[in-house]
Amino acid sequence: MKSAELLRSSAFRLSFIYMVLFASSVLILLGFIYWSTVSYMADQTDATIEAEITGLAEQYREGGLNDLVSTIKQRIARDPDSSSVYLFASPTYQALAGNITTWPETEPDEDGWLNFELKDVRADGDLFQARARPFVLQGGLHLLVGRDIRELRATQKLIINALAWGMALTLLLSLLGGVVMSRSMLKRIDNINQASREIMAGDMQRRISTDHSGDEFDQLANNLNDMLDQIDTLMSGIRQVTDNIAHDLRTPLTRLRTRLEQLQAEPRDDTTQRSLIEQSISEADQLLSTFSALLRIARIEAGGLKENFTAVDLAELLSDAVDLYSAVAEERQVYIDSRIETSALVPGDRDLLFQAVINLIDNAIKYSPAEEDIKVSLYDGKSGPVISISDKGPGIPAEERENVLQRFYRMDDSRSLPGSGLGLSLVSAVATMHNIAFSLMDNHPGLLAELRFKK
Repeated sequence: MKSAELLRSSAFRLSFIYMVLFASSVLILLGFIYWSTVSYMADQTDATIEAEITGLAEQYREGGLNDLVSTIKQRIARDPDSSSVYLFASPTYQALAGNITTWPETEPDEDGWLNFELKDVRADGDLFQARARPFVLQGGLHLLVGRDIRELRATQKLIINALAWGMALTLLLSLLGGVVMSRSMLKRIDNINQASREIMAGDMQRRISTDHSGDEFDQLANNLNDMLDQIDTLMSGIRQVTDNIAHDLRTPLTRLRTRLEQLQAEPRDDTTQRSLIEQSISEADQLLSTFSALLRIARIEAGGLKENFTAVDLAELLSDAVDLYSAVAEERQVYIDSRIETSALVPGDRDLLFQAVINLIDNAIKYSPAEEDIKVSLYDGKSGPVISISDKGPGIPAEERENVLQRFYRMDDSRSLPGSGLGLSLVSAVATMHNIAFSLMDNHPGLLAELRFKK
């Protein structure tokens, strides 16, 4: 990946923000360490000076100025290389005793401390930092007690350098980590983009690879792959529907065209013309009914009819459906055994639910042998009311029960019967829209269809 693309990527920007936040946290932590360490060392220095002042004050109280001067000289003689600073001066600040010869010209701070520079006679006159506290004694004499703080300043400088290097290394490592993380993330995103481009180019079997880590990218890839599988399934269904439409509508269209040609070629005979026209109208009505069913299924699957939901009385709906098809069943010498054992109100579109029920009853009548009963019942199930419709016809093999829910799908032994293969598709679409469990089972013999409503 090019550097410019890496710098423009969202992953790098997120890594950079993380780097800034992390560096800020480290800076605050290191600042606290510096402050606490230096403050502790400065307090220790001040405490040492205060201790020396206390000791000299005790000598001054017990023995006066002579003992004070003697004590200062003894301390200097005992440890010439000591970090302690002493100066006993006259009222005009002329040195009388001590290890420095000049009174500092610096003014005391608000706490009475002097911070000043001195020449180190032991190191070729190099300047060094000192910190001391001045006092005025009896007779206008002056006393200065302090410490050489070169070690403190050196330690402070060492800590500052260490913090600076630590901060620089932190920023460098954060930047390198951000680049590595960005490249890793972008590599996986590029994998998704590459797969998407190949799919858009026509390779519908291409899928996005995963590293089986179970992270967010794997979840995204799995979801996209599932979506592609669903799209592939839908496209296969569309191809199958197209083939079935061509197969099932070609015959009635051919018959319709043949009759129109006969009307054009036949001599005028009112009876013949009327018969041909009625047959043509019947064929046209069947075609219109097929396309109306297709449009209705499409609207149901799109969820565009939910605004018609009301409270539907299932007992009343089932009773109306049985009354409507009783005459049709009698013509085919089939009897409807209706058993309504409960009364239930469910939310839904009554017209669609009624259409689904009469489609199941119509199929049961169509495939049921003569002199056999069709059982239509409504009862309370474990999770809610159940509408059950069963017959003793040939039934549907288990391996075909998913296929018959597809549009225009008809088993070979049903091609000779009237119909378009949309009845069970519409029932399935209505069931999905109403969150109803629709199942087809073996009735031993025959088919058992159930619509299980949820409470």
